[in-house]
Amino acid sequence: MPIINVQIIEGRPKEKVAEVIQNITNAVSETLDAPKETVRVIVTEIPKTHWGKAGKPMSEQ
Repeated sequence: MPIINVQIIEGRPKEKVAEVIQNITNAVSETLDAPKETVRVIVTEIPKTHWGKAGKPMSEQ
């Protein structure tokens, strides 16, 4: 059973999160010849205050 963890900055519409889950499921299923029912995708949304880039939180950029 493939398990894929995705971390993204919070704030995207739920439809986009659902779309990325579907696209990742399809790609992994096709690449690994695994039934889609066995593919697990976990999306974790990180607050912008907890995501750093170039030494600063994304909330300050």
